[in-house]
Amino acid sequence: MRLRFLREKKHITQQRLAIDLDMNQNTVSRYESGKRQADYETLIKIADYFDVSLDYLLERTNNPQRYKDI
Repeated sequence: MRLRFLREKKHITQQRLAIDLDMNQNTVSRYESGKRQADYETLIKIADYFDVSLDYLLERTNNPQRYKDI
């Protein structure tokens, strides 16, 4: 998952991200290290927070653009 890359790109600490997403800093750390996988709802929250697609977040594409209803 590209979580660390996105977080560092915005100059956000793990603690800040955890607070903003209403989760524990240790959880963010485990997501970034691959020791834990986020559930579906959490993935959506992270993608929305960084305004990227789920596919980009999960490294299925290199295009961060979200698909929006037309």
